[in-house]
Amino acid sequence: MRVMNWVGLCVLGIALTAAFGVDMAFASEPTYGQPVDNQLSLQLAASPVMKQTSDLYHGLLIAMTAVCIFVGALMVYVIVKFNAKANPTPSKTSHNTAIEVVWTIIPIIILIVIFVPSYRLLAKQETIPEADLTIKIIGQQWYWDYEYPDHGDFAFSSTMVEEEDLVEGQPRLLATDEPIYVPVNANVRILVTAGDVIHAWTIPSFGVKMDAVPGRVNEAWFRAEREGIFYGQCSELCGARHAFMPIEVHVVSQEEFDTWVAYMQDEYGALETDTNIRLASAVAQ
Repeated sequence: MRVMNWVGLCVLGIALTAAFGVDMAFASEPTYGQPVDNQLSLQLAASPVMKQTSDLYHGLLIAMTAVCIFVGALMVYVIVKFNAKANPTPSKTSHNTAIEVVWTIIPIIILIVIFVPSYRLLAKQETIPEADLTIKIIGQQWYWDYEYPDHGDFAFSSTMVEEEDLVEGQPRLLATDEPIYVPVNANVRILVTAGDVIHAWTIPSFGVKMDAVPGRVNEAWFRAEREGIFYGQCSELCGARHAFMPIEVHVVSQEEFDTWVAYMQDEYGALETDTNIRLASAVAQ
């Protein structure tokens, strides 16, 4: 009886948690590009890679939940059916060929089912399509340097906006003084390196996360399918101000992007980049 009480409490807790999660999921308008209060799952997808990642994540969540429920129910059945009081004379059976075959084959099938979409996602992430533009990204302690080699090779630095300087609409610890711009529905190839220690350039809504390693250039890509402002942060422990080197990406129309490029060429095109940026550019080329 005590066991059944515990089982009932567990089921009630799961039901309440699920109800709360559904309530929070539909409580407000969808927010893209940044975390929100009471968020329970991944950030909303804004790229094909992230959509595929979210589908795999939720599929695995369903599979794991089903397995946990089955194993939990089996354990409860065994506890109730074969405890000392209900079954004072236990069976001395030590092997059951049918059961052993089943519990070997079923996990293999589950792993194969998981492997197929996982491999497809990995192949999509690692296969760089023909790029519409390339951005060179250099992680520094503790900010980001950017170069646009396809658009006049201008370069600039992007640092976090301090809390006392934030304006309305800018999220704390995520807004930057000089965001990067990309056109909507463009294949963006990124070349990521670092000038000092290991960093990681990450935008959750795009499904992109790439390590920035000194002396090495890593390659990744994304295609933002909706306009808006998207935020990320360095995802590698890189030093005392690791938590204060955010990423801000503005996804805009092609016309707005061209206007921004013209402004940046006038503002930064003639400026000499520092030694780290020049070295990173040489490695990338």
